[in-house]
Amino acid sequence: MAHDVRDQVVDFVRRWSEKTEIGVGRFPPWLGVTASKFYDWRQRYGRVNEHNGWIPRDFWLEAWEKEAIIDFHQKNPLEGYRRLTFMMLDADVVAVSPARVWRVLQQAGLLSRWKSKPSRKGTGFEQPPQPHQHWHIDVSYINVSGTFYYLCSVLEGYSRFLVHWDLRESMREADIEIIRERLWGRCCSSWREDELRESGSMKRCAL
Repeated sequence: MAHDVRDQVVDFVRRWSEKTEIGVGRFPPWLGVTASKFYDWRQRYGRVNEHNGWIPRDFWLEAWEKEAIIDFHQKNPLEGYRRLTFMMLDADVVAVSPARVWRVLQQAGLLSRWKSKPSRKGTGFEQPPQPHQHWHIDVSYINVSGTFYYLCSVLEGYSRFLVHWDLRESMREADIEIIRERLWGRCCSSWREDELRESGSMKRCAL
């Protein structure tokens, strides 16, 4: 509510309370206003609304100072914000700290000279369009009756089907090669050549 309307309500209650000798506390319910709000209005009588408003400070930069910093930066685009600060002091342009110069230039978008490519982190795995175009190996560490083994699983990227798995006591590069060769030999012996051709170019390097 505007402060002038609020003050008119307070004046109305005060005037009619004096004329009718009715207590002030009985008027707010008749006006549809809670008692706490009315007494708050009476305490703030004559003041404008300042609900969570910014209170100006002496150390805030004025508009002309921000414009001077931006103009000086555009005249010296190769200088960093720290050197720019002392250059403006020597030239008697503005007297501010390096942090304030950085903040003004950052808000104006003048510090990001290079636009980096958007990160693909968290976008997930790109599913292949056809089966058997991408296989990948997943190695897990499991406990079997108190003994730890390595569970090596080969997953098909399109259907997420478990193509092959093996349980080994060690997991070195040679073990991965053995598992891959064993899987490749089994697939080549069980699948027909035309099925491999229709499913896409399945290469050994996909593993």
